[in-house]
Amino acid sequence: MTKPASKPMTKQAYQAQHKKRMSYMPWLYFNLKPKLLAWAKPWQDEVQAQLMALETISFGDNCFIAPEANLFAEPNRSITIGDQCMIAADNFLHGPISLGNEVAINHGCSFDGGSAGIIIGNQTRIANNVTIYAFNHGMHPDSPIYQQNANSKGVIIGKDVWIGAQAAIVDGVTIGDCAVIGMNATITKDVAAYAIVAGNPAKVIGDRRDKV
Repeated sequence: MTKPASKPMTKQAYQAQHKKRMSYMPWLYFNLKPKLLAWAKPWQDEVQAQLMALETISFGDNCFIAPEANLFAEPNRSITIGDQCMIAADNFLHGPISLGNEVAINHGCSFDGGSAGIIIGNQTRIANNVTIYAFNHGMHPDSPIYQQNANSKGVIIGKDVWIGAQAAIVDGVTIGDCAVIGMNATITKDVAAYAIVAGNPAKVIGDRRDKV
């Protein structure tokens, strides 16, 4: 039996699928040819303009923000995003958060800045499903945890840091420039510049400068 001829893909269907592809692989946006950028750039301008109208958010130049990303930045919990940053789909970002330039956050991450905030330096790359929480609940045994005040020290991540998939970073941690965080690592203490850490709790397993 001869199969019926498939219908040609419409321009709208192609663009919708390409938008979805970029939402989960946002680096593709920065490699678009001028013909594709002609419709993708206005789409991104609209996504970012709507976020700025609804939340306390600012964007640098030439960013990509997936429309499926969830960014929440009420007054006093602002989100500041530098130039050429990319934020993929299914992320939850609650300010205060500050991103430098060329920061990439892949899909499925969950960040909450507490009251002290999360600061991420230039050119840092964050893989999928990473969690960063810049606050903690009180744990006094005489009352339920949910009734206790939260405290927040903040999280600072340096420049050119690579954070592997499903890593977790707790409040009060500082990660030095050029460090590498392994997949599934749990970061409970400061990480020195250039250190390679892995495990739960994370321990130093190498130095990036030795990889030359």
